[in-house]
Amino acid sequence: MQKRTLSVGLMLFALFFGAGNLIFPPALGQSAGEMVWQSMIGFFITGVGLPLLGVIALARTGGGLQTLTERVNPLFGSVFAIILYLAIGPFFGIPRTGTVSYEMAVVPFLPDSMNNGLTLFLFTVVFFTVTYWLSLNPSKLVDRIGNILTPLLLLIIVSLLVKAVITPVGKLGTASPDYASNPLVKGFMDGYLTMDTLGALAFGIVVITAVKRPDMKKEQVTKMVIKAGLIAATCLAAVYGILAYLGATSQALGQTDNGGQILTNVVAELFGPFGNVLLGLAVALACLTTSVGLVTACGEFSKKMFPNVSYKTVVLTMSVFSAGVANLGLTQLISVSVPVLTAIYPIAIVLILLSFLHDLFSGRKEVYIGGIVATALVSIADGLKAFGLKLGAIEQIYSHIPLYVDGIGWLLPAIIGSVVGFFIAVIRGRIVIFSTN
Repeated sequence: MQKRTLSVGLMLFALFFGAGNLIFPPALGQSAGEMVWQSMIGFFITGVGLPLLGVIALARTGGGLQTLTERVNPLFGSVFAIILYLAIGPFFGIPRTGTVSYEMAVVPFLPDSMNNGLTLFLFTVVFFTVTYWLSLNPSKLVDRIGNILTPLLLLIIVSLLVKAVITPVGKLGTASPDYASNPLVKGFMDGYLTMDTLGALAFGIVVITAVKRPDMKKEQVTKMVIKAGLIAATCLAAVYGILAYLGATSQALGQTDNGGQILTNVVAELFGPFGNVLLGLAVALACLTTSVGLVTACGEFSKKMFPNVSYKTVVLTMSVFSAGVANLGLTQLISVSVPVLTAIYPIAIVLILLSFLHDLFSGRKEVYIGGIVATALVSIADGLKAFGLKLGAIEQIYSHIPLYVDGIGWLLPAIIGSVVGFFIAVIRGRIVIFSTN
């Protein structure tokens, strides 16, 4: 049992650790400089802590994402689940694994004349063909990823990073204005970009399926998922910290546009051409495991939502569509995904946190509705603003909400909405605070 828990934990780490997890911590580190560890506290909350809570929340409910979201409302449950799976699936998350793999594992070894649309197309065809093949049999995910791909991935990453920590390329740099003024909040917001909290709600059912056995009780499944989640979270935190440190010491090599280029520059400085080969292999493995996990999760979800459509058909459609979207390029994908994540991420966070308080307020829908509606009113406005839309009077009103200018103005409304929902449930007599017995 212990060996299987370790395998599931490593599988979960590999599912989380993909495209964004490699490129965003170094970018944060370079911008944060001497404030890197204060920033990483915020990043750990959204990039490690909340994903762990998300997986545990699903294990406690005993079902998938819809089981959790339907506590608000059945219609909301279906709509939010579809939006989430589309966001982390074929629209943004899955294609991003292909584009990051190409830009970090292939482009450094190509002559400039071959770095074109045709080469990207051919690579994505191969990448998503392998993804499709590995996703065909979800029951073998633990064996293929947890026991084979993940140890290889960790070995490569550790080999690259140990030397980088022992012999850094420079000292901690100077923090940019955003990180110097409010590093914790800025790091918190940066954690959104990993998509891991959303991924946790999608991967949860995959992990539960991998853990569950016919003779296991719900409590045993939850306990094993918690242990596996802690293993994954520990690995994520360690790797994130090292990657951020690399970024923070890389200012001596010059400023770059993205975390992928930062990693490439640091590894080239420390190891030469051979280092870039190892880095490319690590990137390819990290992105492939995440791609497989996302395709599998989307396939399992679609099978429940649309039982007349076969799992194999869904997986094939996801792989082909994602390959097509991946050819738009990494920069375009990130620019479009940020507003969507800004809108839906806070809703997912509040949903997870309320699920842990479920028994405290007797699971009344009024509490969920109050918290989610209040959160959505602010987060959707933030998403529209990130798209470049002018909100006029709404923006002026919202600017008075504490922490709104920092991007987490939804926090206080979420608390107030949940409390209001609680008292509405009390007034309706659905929650008994004091007993006469």
